[in-house]
Formats: sequence, structure tokens, C-alpha cells
Amino acid sequence: METTASAPARLERLVVTAGLWLVAHCALSVVLAAAGWWRVWLVVPATLLFAVGSWLLVGVVPDCRGCSRPGPTAAIRNNAATGVLVAICVAFAVWAGTTHAEQVLPRRDSASNLQAAISLATTGSRVVPVDADILGGSRVLELPGITLASPAFYAVGGVDHPAIQPQFVIGPAATYGLGIWVGGPRTAFWLPGIAGAFGLLAIGLLAARFLGAWWGAMAAGVTAVAFPILHLSRSTYSEPLSMVTLGGGFLALSLAASADDARARRHALLSGLLVGGTTLVRIDGLREAILLLIVVGLAAAQRRVWARPLLVGVGVSTGVGLLAGLRLSPRYLGDIAGSLLPLLAIGVAVALVMLGGLWWQRRGARLPPWYAARLPRAVGGLTALVLIGLASRPLWMTARQDPNDPGARYVAGMQTRQGLPVDGARTYAEQSVDWLNWWLGPISLVLAALALVWLVHHATTRWVAAQDLPPWSWPLLVALGSTLMTLWRPGITPDHPWAERRLVIAIPLVLLLALASIRHLAAGSVPPLSPTPPAPTSSEENTPSQPHGIPHVLLTRLGGRGVGRAVAALAAVAMVVPTTLATWPLASARVEAGSLTAVEQVCAALQPRDVVLMVDARAANEWVQVVRGQCGNASLATSPALRRDQAALVAAAQQVRGSVAAAGGRLVYLSADDDPSSAVSGLGEWMTIVDQTVQESEHALERRPSHLDPLALVVRLARP
Repeated sequence: METTASAPARLERLVVTAGLWLVAHCALSVVLAAAGWWRVWLVVPATLLFAVGSWLLVGVVPDCRGCSRPGPTAAIRNNAATGVLVAICVAFAVWAGTTHAEQVLPRRDSASNLQAAISLATTGSRVVPVDADILGGSRVLELPGITLASPAFYAVGGVDHPAIQPQFVIGPAATYGLGIWVGGPRTAFWLPGIAGAFGLLAIGLLAARFLGAWWGAMAAGVTAVAFPILHLSRSTYSEPLSMVTLGGGFLALSLAASADDARARRHALLSGLLVGGTTLVRIDGLREAILLLIVVGLAAAQRRVWARPLLVGVGVSTGVGLLAGLRLSPRYLGDIAGSLLPLLAIGVAVALVMLGGLWWQRRGARLPPWYAARLPRAVGGLTALVLIGLASRPLWMTARQDPNDPGARYVAGMQTRQGLPVDGARTYAEQSVDWLNWWLGPISLVLAALALVWLVHHATTRWVAAQDLPPWSWPLLVALGSTLMTLWRPGITPDHPWAERRLVIAIPLVLLLALASIRHLAAGSVPPLSPTPPAPTSSEENTPSQPHGIPHVLLTRLGGRGVGRAVAALAAVAMVVPTTLATWPLASARVEAGSLTAVEQVCAALQPRDVVLMVDARAANEWVQVVRGQCGNASLATSPALRRDQAALVAAAQQVRGSVAAAGGRLVYLSADDDPSSAVSGLGEWMTIVDQTVQESEHALERRPSHLDPLALVVRLARP
């Protein structure tokens, strides 16, 4: 019965439920937003029903070895560790919430997600029609250099049926839109921290399941201190939401792998739904869904009963995610087709390889004995070589992209400002392991590498011995594959700390592996690896599982339990201290605090019938959707070509003014350039509405960012 479940088991059920609710909520939002029915009276009751249904569907989670032990003293210790884990997650949510960023202007993806959430919450539709009559008719949109589009918001439908289509997939907008309904942007800013806390809870519970309850609390604590995780949880990014879906998916996968009964099938189905459903909040969740196909193939080869439900779950949710993207974000998918299509091709190739391997196995084929005997060492050695190769890339590789890519021009500008050799085509992907080193320190990376090599060796040994793979090996495979692909090709502009978004899986993985090494160092020794581990005695049945963290020969040379514990303590200090010191300068930093007040001041200065034309680059990049979505005023942008010719700009503005006036409106010009001399003359008398300085994150290329930089925020309006 549920009342007999331990505290960790109930928390595991909570995390899986949260992930399932998020996927269900996003899937419902696809249907409602496509029809223009995303309204509070319909969404809120449905999402509450989803929460109850998800809790019931997850069901009772079996206690894990290492989390629940018999006896009153052990139970007290277990409850204490669980209480500490929960306290760490709650403290993290409060920390991230009270220091949240105010990224309102779409200069980064987080603000784009916020503006998409505001648009969805206020209009009820994903693709929002624009009333061309307010703008003076379709002839205004036919003027060269006049557009409705702005960064992260496409203009679609042509001049006859103009509409605005947000860039990214719908999940972040649908989730943060709930906060907009409750209390506006200020409430929405707290939701990433809450999502990040659930992600930390999942990390801690995974560590508790395989390492022990107190190790779970330590895993959550050190991950919470890592700045990239905190940074993401302070802004309305999609990554905190993916931590919920992937964390719940990995937990459900470990639950499925721990049993071979009806509950295993159910948890495998849930795992597939959660991992594949990540595509509803981040389209690159397709990578983890593809890696889960490898898990399906290996599980089917071992005739695990949960292989088929896992395939069904990931197939259904991934299909829904891709269809949702094609229906609601087609322009975005078209823009990233160069990365998306190769990923889909990889998925097809993985599926074919898995089918071929199963066919080969079903025909009775087996690895030659001499090959099978050497395979564990070969795979372990190959893993070590791959890790060494990734870490050493700066010595022998310089990663580059197409020099004509827009990101290349941005990188070249950063290089110029930072006094670096100008080579905009550089992606700095070869330094991705250094990015981890900035925030976690070299000791964590070394300990994680040792643990990974030995765990891969151990899992391969069990495979060739035709034994079931350990439960930890399945989520490890997905997380490791995702991390290696990310480290090889981060696929992001190397502007730090924003580029650290790509490390949302890599950082927890490294820290968990490092803790596995420290745990076994603390034990003093590890029993020799055996293809057939001895059955536990009655006194061992409830002891924590003991996945080997580092090679047995290294541990045996430590000289005993006392030396092992001393080394473990030093390793723990060398792991925690660099992470804490790297985060400390930014621990209380509030990025762009004051921006929301500035937006409110601009909105207050506008009248209901005002149509706003953006006349400089910064206004066209940052204020078009803000004025349209938050202020509720029609807005237009000017193209770079038109802005370069001031006479043509003034002539086009006068044409727009005449059309707007004929429609009963009034045209207002907006400039956001912080240089007063740049205000376009001939448009009217400029009036300063906002003139303040906020703090933005430092832009760094080749070193760890450590402070905030001032950012001028100036808005001027001119009325003809």
C-alpha cells in the first residue's frame, strides 16, 4: 500500500508525476493554442485534472535499495537525509527566485520565451493575427523596409492576412504563461527556479537510489551550487523545464530496469513519454529520444519486458513533439533544418542498427569467445581515449563554422571588443571541456572520468556474460551519449555564460560520477569485479547497491579504509570548493533588474490608438514584440537597409503616418539607441521616457565570466 512507501519513494513518485504533468500540459496546449482556445477557464481545470491523473498513473514507486533500510536507527538516518535533500531543493528555488533575472526585452532566448508566454496568455492563440486596418491597411506592409517581424517572432501570412508566429516550440510559453495569468511577468520569473528545484530533486533521488541517501543530498547540493544550473533557473529558459522531463524520465527508467513485472512496463512507458516529451519544451530533446532507442534495442536484446513499452512511449511523445513543432513553429524548424535533419537521419540509422542487431541475435549469432573476453577492456579503453581526445582538443584542433553565418559576425564583434584575434568562423567547440572545468574544477572531471571508465567496463562485462545490465546503466547511457554529442559540437554561439545552457545534462552527470568515485574511495576498497556477482546474504539484502566507481587496483593501493576516507574527504573538498568559488561572485547577481519597470514606463506613455514604429536597430531588435504584447499597441519595425538611408526612412515614416492617421490612429516613433545624437531628425520632437542603467551578464569567449556589466537602457518617443 502507498502508506508503506518510504519518503524517497514518495518523492520519486512526485518527480515523475511533475514531468508527466508538464508533458501532458504542453501536449494539451498544442491543441488549444492552435485553435485559439488557450484560455484560463479551459486550461486551468484541465491542467489540474492532469496533475491528479499523473499522480494516479505513476502509482506506488517501489523502495530502492540504499534508500530504505529496516530498523529504527536506519529509518531515522534515511528520513534525515531525505529532509536535507528536500531542504536543499526548496532553498534553491528560493535562491533562484529572489535573485531572478528580469530579461524582458528579447535580447536572449529567455526573454523571447517570456514574450511568447505573454502573447499566448493574452490572446489565447499561438499564431496571433494582426489587424492590418489599424496599421493603415496592407499597403503599409508593402512598403520596402517596413515589417512586423522581429527577433524570435516571425511575420507570416503575407500582407493580406498578417500574423505573428513565435520562434521556439510551445512548451516554455505554455508553462510560463500560467505564471502570466497568476501574477504577470513577476510571477512567471519564479517558475524557472521551481522547475530547477524539481530537476535537482530528480538528481538527488537518482544518486540516492544508486549511491545512498546522504549521497543523494550531497549530489543535489553540489549541483545547486554550480553556476550554470543557477543561471538557467533564474530566467525563463527552456532548460529548467527539460530538467523536469528528463529527470523524471531517467528516474522512471531506473525504476523500470529494477524490476521485470507490470510496474516495470508502466514505468518504462512513462520514461519514454517523458524523455520523448522533452521535444515539447526543447526541440533538441530529440537527441535524448534517439539515444533512448539504443536503450530499447539493448533491453530487447536482453529480453527485458519493459523494452516494448519504452519504445511505445518515446515514439508517441516524440511524434507529438515533432508534429507540434511542424504545426506551430514551422519557420523555426525550417531555420534549424541544417541541424535537425542530420539528427533525424541519425535516429533512422540508430533504429536500423538496433533492428539489424536484434535480427542477428535472434538467428543465434554470438560474439566469438576471444572477442567477448576482450570487449570490456576494449570498450573501457576506448571510453578513456574519447575522454582524453575531447579534453585535449585545444592542443590540436580549432573548430570553425561557415564565416557567413550570422553567429560568425557576432563572434567577430566579441573578439574585437576583447582584443582577441578576429576569426568569426571560430565556434570554440574544442574548448567545451574547459567550460566544464571553469565551473566544476579539474578534480571533479578526473574523478568523473575514472568512474565512467570503470562503470562502462563493469556494464560491458555483465553484457558479455549475458547478465542483466545494472539499473544505473540505462540512464547513464542516455546522459553520457547526450553529453559526448554536446561536448563535441555544442551548437551555440560561444558567448558565456549563455553558452553554458548546453551543459544542463553534462554538469549533473559529471558531478554524479565524481561522487561515485568519492563514495568508493571512502569505502576503502571495492570487491573484485566478477561476471557473476554473489547473491546477497540476509544481512546484505538491504544494503546500498555498490556500482564500482574507480578501478579496484587504484583503491587497493590506498592502503586501507582510513587512507581511503582521508583521500575521499580531500577529493570532496577539491570538488565542492572550486564549484563554490566559481559561483560566489555571481551568487546574488540580478541580471537586467529594472527592465520590467522600464517596459511599464514605456507602456504607460502610449495611448490605446498609438501605432509604434521602431526607427533604429536596437528598437527594432528589442521593442517590437514588447510593445505589441505587453503594451497592447500595434508596432512595426524598420529594416537595416532602410535605416541606413535616413532620407528614405523619413519618407517611409511619413507614408506610414498618413495611412495610420487615415485609419483613425496616431503614429509614434520609438528610438532605443543610447546615443542622443543618433535620434533620427525630421520625425518630430523626441521625449525621453526611460534613461537608466541595468546590469547584464558579462560577455566572455575564452574565460569564465565573473561579473556583470552595465547596460544602458534608453527609450525615446516622438509624436509627429
